Amino acid sequence: MAEQLKGMIIALAGPRKSEEMVKLVQNMGGTAVCRPAQGTVFLDDEALREGLTSWINNPPHWTILTTGMGFNALFEMAEKMEIAEHFLEVLSGSLIAARGYKTVNALKKRGLAPEVRDDDGSTSGLIRGLQPFDMQGKEVVLQLHGDPAPRMVSWLSEVGANTRQILPYRHTPPEPGQLERLLVEVIEGRVDAVAFTSAPQFRFLVEFAREQGKLAELLNSFEEKVLAVSVGRITSEALKEEGVQRIVMPEHERMGSMFVELGRYVAANR
Repeated sequence: MAEQLKGMIIALAGPRKSEEMVKLVQNMGGTAVCRPAQGTVFLDDEALREGLTSWINNPPHWTILTTGMGFNALFEMAEKMEIAEHFLEVLSGSLIAARGYKTVNALKKRGLAPEVRDDDGSTSGLIRGLQPFDMQGKEVVLQLHGDPAPRMVSWLSEVGANTRQILPYRHTPPEPGQLERLLVEVIEGRVDAVAFTSAPQFRFLVEFAREQGKLAELLNSFEEKVLAVSVGRITSEALKEEGVQRIVMPEHERMGSMFVELGRYVAANR
């Protein structure tokens, strides 16, 4: 395994834990270059306060939760606002849909259980779970993390739900020049693979490429020259939505597993 990535240059699009990922790649014989395609993630206190106030004053029929971290952030803010008990009552009075095991575990800690959950850790899986229910005219609160969920929002609109979105966290773009550098390296094949650890990293890169009139070149390079490596299903969904089909993804959403899977893929296709 130590030589599975020998001779390969892997661009790391994630800003977090880059040192750990560099070591993982090096231990497998490859070269890692840090190309952050995402800036910092920060808590939007004002928007969160407004969202919680609206949530409690106008209790929804459905609560759709997409991340455990975001759900915990909601409760932390509710505690600061001294409305945590009231918030728990409102949650208990609604039907809950949850995506991901971390979200389900966060619910269990609060004594709550979802009526619906995904079957594979993805937004598509969560939509499949919700399809048997009549959503027409239903009030829905959709908790996101820091990234829009166009597929979920579109589906809720199609089935006639009245949706309110709440984003506890917001992602920021990377430093100027970082996206341009990564875009050039991918298009020209200067890197062998790009490792994405969140959907926003790919979305920022895609939006920059679109603005530069080079989206087709970017997608073509991922199809023919550069491997797109995804940490998990949510990130992979963002890739697929733009037409990327060749995606290396581990069974379990872990950074270490991501590079092990990349090593297996490379070894099998050399």
